[in-house]
Amino acid sequence: MHKKPALNNSSSAVPDRSSIIEPPAAVSTPESAAGLGTPRVYTRQFWLVCLSSLLFFSSFNMIIPELPAYLTELGGADYKGLIISLFALTAMISRPFSGRLADTLGRVPVMVVGSVVCCLCSLVYPVLTSIAGFMLLRLVHGFSTGFTPTGQTAYLSDIIPAHRRGEAMGLLGTAGSVGSAAGPALGGTLANHFGLNVMFYCSSLFAILSIIILMGIRDTVAKKHRFHPRLLKVRRVDLFEPRVIMPAIIMTLVAYAYGAVITLLPDLAAQFEIRNKGLLFSYLTVASLLVRLLGGKASDRFGRRPVLRVSATFIAIAMLIIAFADTRYMLVVGVVVYGLAQGITSPTLLAWTSDLAHPTHRGRGMASLYISMELGILLGALASGWLYGNEPANTTLTFCVCSAIAAMAWIFINFNRTRKKP
Repeated sequence: MHKKPALNNSSSAVPDRSSIIEPPAAVSTPESAAGLGTPRVYTRQFWLVCLSSLLFFSSFNMIIPELPAYLTELGGADYKGLIISLFALTAMISRPFSGRLADTLGRVPVMVVGSVVCCLCSLVYPVLTSIAGFMLLRLVHGFSTGFTPTGQTAYLSDIIPAHRRGEAMGLLGTAGSVGSAAGPALGGTLANHFGLNVMFYCSSLFAILSIIILMGIRDTVAKKHRFHPRLLKVRRVDLFEPRVIMPAIIMTLVAYAYGAVITLLPDLAAQFEIRNKGLLFSYLTVASLLVRLLGGKASDRFGRRPVLRVSATFIAIAMLIIAFADTRYMLVVGVVVYGLAQGITSPTLLAWTSDLAHPTHRGRGMASLYISMELGILLGALASGWLYGNEPANTTLTFCVCSAIAAMAWIFINFNRTRKKP
């Protein structure tokens, strides 16, 4: 009979090093053990996580393009900036909890929680009749991305060797990007042909499928604690992993543009008479999809910092293109350039964070990076919504500010150097 681990203030929240199943140079397989081939890095478990990620990101991205119009119908046109910022706020608040729970309860339960929240929230949207109810639901919905991506990236950090993490994060990001690209386009089609309610129900269905797939994944945390309310007590040390401060700061700066883009793309689509608002989101995510794997591989080969210099430069350029776009074609070019830059940035920062975080605190490390991302998105959504003010004439100023902040990220990457090449 195995003795259950005790819960106490000093050790209940953080498993010892042996509680994490550490990968060798590559994940062992029967073939490699018998000397019949090279070890296989990407196992069935890895691909199941990627498939679950695809469905999860399809679920919550499916509804985003239609939410501004939905909120306007409720009488809340002046609160469009809160659609993304409220979602980002609770995602950010939940990160310390998800990181702590990922290190104690396991990676898979944390992934499941996020998908369950996504499923339930999509079922509630159709019955909302007030602005206050909508805002409250956006707050709750944010918990989904506060949990699932944290569990996913921590899981991959456990099973993928360090020299392949950039590539692996790129593959995971590619799966998420496929979902993020297909979701808005599918959601827009469903909303236009069958109504908003059908779109919301399909979003919930995708989240359910994501949960079903997670049931076939073996956790990487060997010595897991049973859930206890004490595990939800977040200490100061759980709020942030100091080892990942560099990628976290850069993430905040580059994520500002994402908050602005996600908030204002539906309005930009209306300005240029693009009926299916989800198409612009799809252009963005398809462009991101095309380069995620290459970006991750490049960071493995050339280093995290050199790749980030390139991506920050392209983010700044993309924001200027959008700022001065006067045709539909120019707008699409700006969105695509931004998608390419974002696709390079994300796997590089995730891999860098995985490199720096202690193995027993990878959940906390990934949560710290995501906290920084949500902070950047929150600031970008709020500030851009305020600067834009539902006036198309303010588009140029709004996105020029985004470009300037991306330029600040580029300066920080170059100015704040360390001896060891990241």
